[in-house]
Amino acid sequence: MSADYDQRRGVAHELIRRDTMSSDAPKNAIAHLAGRPLLPNRGIPLDLDYVKDVRINTSAVERRAQSHVARRTVKKDWQAAWLLRAITCMDLTTLSGDDTDERVRRLCAKARQPIRQDLVEKLGIAELDIKVAAVCVYHTFIETAVHALEGTRIHVAAVSTGFPAGLSPLAERVAEIRRSVEAGAHEIDVVITRAHVFGGRWQALYDEIAAFKQACGTAHMKVILGTGDLLTLRNVTRASWVAMMAGADFIKTSTGKEPTNATLPVGFVMTRAIREYAQQTGMAVGFKPAGGIRTAKQSLDWLSMMREELGLSWVRGELFRFGASSLLGDIERQLEHHATGRYSAEHRHPLA
Repeated sequence: MSADYDQRRGVAHELIRRDTMSSDAPKNAIAHLAGRPLLPNRGIPLDLDYVKDVRINTSAVERRAQSHVARRTVKKDWQAAWLLRAITCMDLTTLSGDDTDERVRRLCAKARQPIRQDLVEKLGIAELDIKVAAVCVYHTFIETAVHALEGTRIHVAAVSTGFPAGLSPLAERVAEIRRSVEAGAHEIDVVITRAHVFGGRWQALYDEIAAFKQACGTAHMKVILGTGDLLTLRNVTRASWVAMMAGADFIKTSTGKEPTNATLPVGFVMTRAIREYAQQTGMAVGFKPAGGIRTAKQSLDWLSMMREELGLSWVRGELFRFGASSLLGDIERQLEHHATGRYSAEHRHPLA
């Protein structure tokens, strides 16, 4: 094997090795922050005073996001290694009105082998067994996805609760969650009632999310805030705190259907809410930006944000996800350029 091959493989393995938890951490710890092991989120009673007292310096957040993009970059082998990490944090998603069982099966095949085999061999990463974190579908296609992914560690996620608007009656939304869990979904992406945020009805929002959490049972619950609809970063932060207090396993920016989806300023206020919640409670909550993340460069911006704001233990599929499918094609193109020195056409990296 060439020296370049061995070096690329070594960098990728080093990044994966850093993913592991400390051997002296409690067995049920899922992350650590400033050396403190953190447990999965169980939720806490709603603290209305804390929620109402939230203040955000919007201009400072926007300056932080601008400087982050300008200052943060990785090159060569480390860039390739981080792009591989990005793949392991992806939720491959198909949420179209014309979805079919065959389209879902093709998406699952891509989830099982997200990188072309010849690139895997050139990069020397076969033993890493790179796969995406989950496949996200409508309820109708849960069983199709479960069967297609049988024998893998890839989760099946289902959007629920009247996705994307979240305006169907509460009893129907809760029943929808239960049906998806019974069909085999490992994760449920739920949608909040945005009107509760606009009206400052924090108890109603807390009760709604707590009911969703109870219906999820052992399935992980990702709470979609619809940040593009919430208008202000203060609203985003308040909704993030209520969702975490109610037991969210993840907080997620968007459905992907709003005019404005994941943005870095929103990412900063949500991750800092996660950090402060962890400091106060000793519990870790995951984060999922969704919608509008289409390029490998953007994925590196988000990964470095997670690394700086929360630490390396959050930069893995258990606690961070990209809600993006078109992103994978550009990452494959960048990996091919790294391995061969040439960019390939998009049609050489089909998704579905």
